[in-house]
Amino acid sequence: MATACSSSCSFNVPKNPPKSFNQSPQKPFPLHLLSSPPKTHHPSNSNLVVSGPSELSGHVAISGSKNSSLPILAATLCCSGTSKISNAPSLSDTTAMASVLGSLGARVQVSGREILVNADAVRSVEPCPAEIRKIRGGFFVIGPLLARFGSAAVALPGGCDIGARPVDLYVRGLRALGAVVDLRDGKVQAFAANGRGLVGGRFQLDYPSVGATETLMMAACLADGVTVLSNVAKEPEVVALARFLIDSGACIEGAGSDKIVIKGKSWLYGSECTIDPDRIETGTFMLAAAITRSRISMSPVIPSHVACLIDKLRAAGCKIKRWSHDTLEVSAVSNNGGVNLKGFDIKTGPFPAFPTDLQPQTMALLTTCNGSSIVEESVFDKRMGHANELLKLGARIQVCGSTALVLGKDKGSLLSGSSVIANDLRGGMSLVLAGLAAKGTTEISGASHIDRGYENIEMKLRSLGANVKRSLPLTCSVKQDEAISFVI
Repeated sequence: MATACSSSCSFNVPKNPPKSFNQSPQKPFPLHLLSSPPKTHHPSNSNLVVSGPSELSGHVAISGSKNSSLPILAATLCCSGTSKISNAPSLSDTTAMASVLGSLGARVQVSGREILVNADAVRSVEPCPAEIRKIRGGFFVIGPLLARFGSAAVALPGGCDIGARPVDLYVRGLRALGAVVDLRDGKVQAFAANGRGLVGGRFQLDYPSVGATETLMMAACLADGVTVLSNVAKEPEVVALARFLIDSGACIEGAGSDKIVIKGKSWLYGSECTIDPDRIETGTFMLAAAITRSRISMSPVIPSHVACLIDKLRAAGCKIKRWSHDTLEVSAVSNNGGVNLKGFDIKTGPFPAFPTDLQPQTMALLTTCNGSSIVEESVFDKRMGHANELLKLGARIQVCGSTALVLGKDKGSLLSGSSVIANDLRGGMSLVLAGLAAKGTTEISGASHIDRGYENIEMKLRSLGANVKRSLPLTCSVKQDEAISFVI
């Protein structure tokens, strides 16, 4: 739990805010190129080709958390001076978030997994709509912009099409902090009602939304007075964001519980932050070991962040060992070969319940287990699209609304390679896992969705012994409507 009202960091902490700290930028926004733009490593139309069945072994390094990186990058807008973000994953989503900051006029420098952000040169309160629509996390900037400059105009966000993710919680929460907020022309436009800035207030979330909790916490850090947020998200990413803000001079108590109290400050300053290991990537590789009946180790990890999955895999028959404070080994291998894992039920929910971002990958595993399993999705209302693609690979799954009955291998599921489509990030990764267990070749189009959340995924899998390649579709000049692929 993050609780502190003072800061200690290795940066030199200035005694007074610069004169330009909360001066309103000019509008309309200028297009601003990043001083050192991150690069997209793969073409947007590439496919992943997986040949199975695979047996994995070895060790895999877990990247920094995407879901922590995005709000922390947004939070740098709250700060005067330079913020240093280390262990940031090299992903298309972090690239897009850096572009969002750059479109506001922030100076962003990317060097490997280190990102430096200086928001003192921000010249706009309206980020580039095209960049905002690439990722859901781009909308986070509305909180810092409104709190620091007194106004913001942010396009409605993009991201995966996995169900309704309305911004009404954000809107009502910002209104509780003294903002006038309207939705016009596809944008959320907001300004401080008093003409000066936000004020402290009380707000209870109808649902513990992670994004709304993070956005309102950032906004409250620069509000005048005390803010109390209740029924908030408890996710590790919320705690990580609070830790960064506290190190930047914020006064926050209760992050990680269902109530957060923030005492607003007149300004914050840049600090350093190391992104935690990605708990969803950790869980994905744990499931990769299980679905291939293999043994692999991984680090760095924070075991408490994946405790729910550890319990489920152990109950299924996996052996999970903790070799050090940040290293786990997952084994689904017995002396006589692969373990016959037992199916299990899951119901997604806010942390510490089973994470929705691991639901699709877990469904893929359950098709290879014995018995029948029930998967209940209670977070997003359209997060069952991957089931149709798993059916193409031979899975037997019956979906009714947000609940799926998964029939295991002894009930008829028998995975074999086919051509499938990744329609979203986590659903796409479930197809990669299924391809590792399937007999034959699985070609997954829409790999750009997977690249949004998994750094160098095919290289990591190949290092464990998987046969995974990336291909590009080519249109043949002889037959206009016929497409072929080649491996790169």
